[in-house]
Amino acid sequence: MVRRRAEHNNCEILSLEEVSLHQQDIEKIEHIDKWCMDLKILYLQNNLIPRIENVYRLKKLEYLNLALNNVELIENLEGCESLQKLDLTVNFVGRLSSVKSLKNNLHLRELFLVGNPCTEFEGYRQYVVASLPQLKYLDGKEIGRSERIRARQGLDEVRRRIWHQEQDYLQKRASEKEEAQREGGEVQRGPKRESRSSVKVKNPGFDGRWYTDINNTIPVHEENKEIQGREEKEKTSCLSSEDQEREFWEKPCAYTPESRLEAHRHLDEKKKAKERLDFNLTEDGDNNTIVLDLEVYRHMDTSLMDVDVQPTYARVTVKGKIFQLVLPAEVRPDSSTAKRSQITGHLVLTMPKVLYVVKPILVLTMPRVCSKTYPGPHKAKGMYSRVLPSPDPSGFGAVAGQNKPSAPSKDFLLGSGLETG
Repeated sequence: MVRRRAEHNNCEILSLEEVSLHQQDIEKIEHIDKWCMDLKILYLQNNLIPRIENVYRLKKLEYLNLALNNVELIENLEGCESLQKLDLTVNFVGRLSSVKSLKNNLHLRELFLVGNPCTEFEGYRQYVVASLPQLKYLDGKEIGRSERIRARQGLDEVRRRIWHQEQDYLQKRASEKEEAQREGGEVQRGPKRESRSSVKVKNPGFDGRWYTDINNTIPVHEENKEIQGREEKEKTSCLSSEDQEREFWEKPCAYTPESRLEAHRHLDEKKKAKERLDFNLTEDGDNNTIVLDLEVYRHMDTSLMDVDVQPTYARVTVKGKIFQLVLPAEVRPDSSTAKRSQITGHLVLTMPKVLYVVKPILVLTMPRVCSKTYPGPHKAKGMYSRVLPSPDPSGFGAVAGQNKPSAPSKDFLLGSGLETG
């Protein structure tokens, strides 16, 4: 991925100074500090990164963009000695005290924490300004000299308030994580399977009690639970995909890293389901053609498609993914056409069939040359040859075997200058 993004540097990653890895669904920062040690600008926004790590070797890094990720703590940036700008917009940084780890970044001038839970703490700006004296801009707003002086006044009281607010936030996050784990465990486990012991309890004679009516062994409240469970399953199964999609997005939930991951997985599953392209293959008998209707995305650029028609199969490449289909009859590739439907956007391939014309076979019969050797009186050999007419292939003589070559006459032999015995 890094090499593919280094096209502007002739795909050389060792001397790379700037790379953009945004919107790549990256879940962990790794290898970048070993491959690109000369990196100065690194864009990692809009990914799924939960932690800042593996960047301490980037001594020349000046700008790090981690906006729209799942970062909860500012850490592991002490080795970035040249860092001047850090963007953590819309993350989940709740430990405001972690900004103290940026004290060793003496060249840090700009810091963005907009959209993080810590920005809602009382005394947030005063605490950050007093903790990082090298800063010149916080959340895009310049820090003046007077503001810096006021931030240092009453700093102990501000630290105490920040500490209490952090503890409240951490407790809230712990409960959110437990709830997310509980919901995730229920989804993974699915419906509980009944154990053998529970099955035995429901059957008469297995719970140590005597029964007079075996038709009424299950308590009424258990029967009601089973009926309600079956009704709920039937309702959920009857829901269409559109209703399930609407229910997923309209369900209220807290904005947490877990909910963001859940939304990402949902979109990923939906995307994978859409990657399978539906098609319709028909044969037009009137025009003697085969028509392939491939349901590509309506708004997809045609330049992302490649069509290859062969006599026995058709191959379509859509965004690097191959769709190949064996045709029911042989077609003519040079006369085939590919068009996009202006209404649906589908790709329509029209492939004329190869016409096989049945013609009568013309049989040409060549004259037959008959040759035979007749020995002479003085042990001399003579040859004669005679041109015979070809027999009629459809006549009765050909069937009965009567069209056999006759013996040469004496006049023919004398005329040819050969001796007869």
